[in-house]
Amino acid sequence: MAVRVVVDSSAGLPADIASELDITVLPLHVMEHVEDDEVSTSGLSALELAAAYGRQLERSGDDGVVALHLSKHFSSTWSAAVSASGVFPGNVRVLDTSTVGMAVGAAAMAAATVAREGASLDEVEAMASSTLKRSETWCYLHQLDWLRKSGRISTGTAVLSAALLATKPILRMHNGKLELAGKTRTQTKAFSKLTELVLERADSQPVFAAVQHADAEESAQQLAGMLDEVLPRHSRVLVEPMVDVLAAHTGPGAIGLSVVFGSRT
Repeated sequence: MAVRVVVDSSAGLPADIASELDITVLPLHVMEHVEDDEVSTSGLSALELAAAYGRQLERSGDDGVVALHLSKHFSSTWSAAVSASGVFPGNVRVLDTSTVGMAVGAAAMAAATVAREGASLDEVEAMASSTLKRSETWCYLHQLDWLRKSGRISTGTAVLSAALLATKPILRMHNGKLELAGKTRTQTKAFSKLTELVLERADSQPVFAAVQHADAEESAQQLAGMLDEVLPRHSRVLVEPMVDVLAAHTGPGAIGLSVVFGSRT
């Protein structure tokens, strides 16, 4: 048996990768409201999570479960997960990821890889934590209205949004929240800025980068191409559609960029 790794669907893991690494993906709830043509989301309950953890613990042969969920500032899922893990004291580890999207997905991939190699529960948890600590996530938006309506940006950023109507904001995940990282007038300049940020942090070491997009395949491929041109050798750049549970809050045209950097010696 082996330690099991669990994520929720906000991690954005491609189905083929989740299947290959045998990662369990629990779908968050997405509700469409026909009367006002809007979409809302809700987290997983403690009951749902306890049932899922129990099934995975059984599959692991009691080797344990490492659970990775989106930032507690974005959803009630994390607190529900902590409650659910109390049913299995010591056997289910719930990490406070402080992020969202493929930064969580990458941590799950790394954790599942060592789990398959026979790593202990402590070692799998440590690998997930290390990957999260070495990751950065940015988001490029055409406008902040969608995030402001859903309450997924800080008060300070929301206040600034009125002054950013003619700009293209770049947001960065920091301490589990989205904060304004910069603003540009064009998409090309925004992508150039993101590329510079990644290259500077990479420090000549290969990285894993994931570009997620909300109905913006061409733009995502443009950013991926810019990254491919400058990143150190052996870097990997993945392009995937943004999952519905995230796109519902970012709005169409949004681009998410999650990068895992190498260890610093």
